[in-house]
Amino acid sequence: MGFEEAVEKVLKHEGGYVNHPSDPGGETKYGISKRSYPYLDIQSLTVEDAKEIYRRDWWDKYGYGTLMGNIGEKLFDFAINMGAESAHRLLQRAINHLGQKIVVEVDGIIGLKTRTAMMFCRKIALMDALRLEAIRYYTYLAKRKSMRVFLLGWIKRALD
Repeated sequence: MGFEEAVEKVLKHEGGYVNHPSDPGGETKYGISKRSYPYLDIQSLTVEDAKEIYRRDWWDKYGYGTLMGNIGEKLFDFAINMGAESAHRLLQRAINHLGQKIVVEVDGIIGLKTRTAMMFCRKIALMDALRLEAIRYYTYLAKRKSMRVFLLGWIKRALD
């Protein structure tokens, strides 16, 4: 799977225009938030504009397309939802939970050590561990009453 397939999944999860009072991102369209892009007219944002932002600021910047198997695509989806550093920490925790030869620092940076450690992981086991870490993270966020409304959707996203 490449960028086009991965971004279509993100767009499916993110949906169209939303301005939910409990969403800390505020006004959002296709997952692009006013909080992260204050200079954008969010309501007028096109799908093509969103894809361009996702390719430039996420896919290419973090090299998700170079990660093994479909891990990059899943990590890309999580990063859009929770921020890159948080998503990268999930991956690092997942690697460490698998008890591989290389223990990685959970610093939110996908560097050479994290990429190397991934190669010692079975792809299916790493994906399962990554999804579990995401569910743990989302459950933690849902401890705040205002965020509980999003929990079921987040869990579905993690398992998709």
